[in-house]
Amino acid sequence: MGEKQMGIPLIGDKFPKMEVQTTHGMMTLPDDITSKGKWLIVFSHPADFTPVCTTEFHGFATRFDQFQELNTELVGLSIDQVFAHIKWEEWIEENLDTKIPFPIIADHGAVAAKLGMVHPGQGASTVRAVFIIDPEGTVRIILYYPKEIGRNMDEIIRALKALQTADREGAAIPANWPNNELIGDHVIVPPAKDVKTAKERLQSKEFECYDWWLCHRPQKK
Repeated sequence: MGEKQMGIPLIGDKFPKMEVQTTHGMMTLPDDITSKGKWLIVFSHPADFTPVCTTEFHGFATRFDQFQELNTELVGLSIDQVFAHIKWEEWIEENLDTKIPFPIIADHGAVAAKLGMVHPGQGASTVRAVFIIDPEGTVRIILYYPKEIGRNMDEIIRALKALQTADREGAAIPANWPNNELIGDHVIVPPAKDVKTAKERLQSKEFECYDWWLCHRPQKK
């Protein structure tokens, strides 16, 4: 049989290993980041020197310390030469007083195509894609936005915190966490899988329950 063809990575897949040229030099993704026990966010933007992308890079840069506190590295990407990336970084620093602290991949199209980032019907332009990858190299979240809508960086941080909390707590995370309208910053206990556990749930002092299948508790750690 021939070699298995790999499609666009999905949630739960391993992020494909690739050698990339960046503004910080050559990198091997995701290994250069995940081998250090760190999380990785790879995100694409349509092009350098475009208005919405500039607001996004400013947003990522000004929150860079928050990502670092969450043990997470950022790597940007667009189908532009490294020289354009460098010049755009200089423009942002000179005009917006913001230094871009993370690397940007200079792609000729192969990386974006491999990750499903090429905008349909828009030539070599990339969509606003986000891949959140855990320290095991597994894709945990994928977000796609059209060219005309900028991303919400605070939501990306919230989703990252939620993932890390879910892993640490062995629980699920409610809508709008940590400000859920029903249970605040509590986490959701995995539903009971047998009759005995379902009955015990409603009498347990460890959980608060709306019903046996909807129980929650404070975070343990």
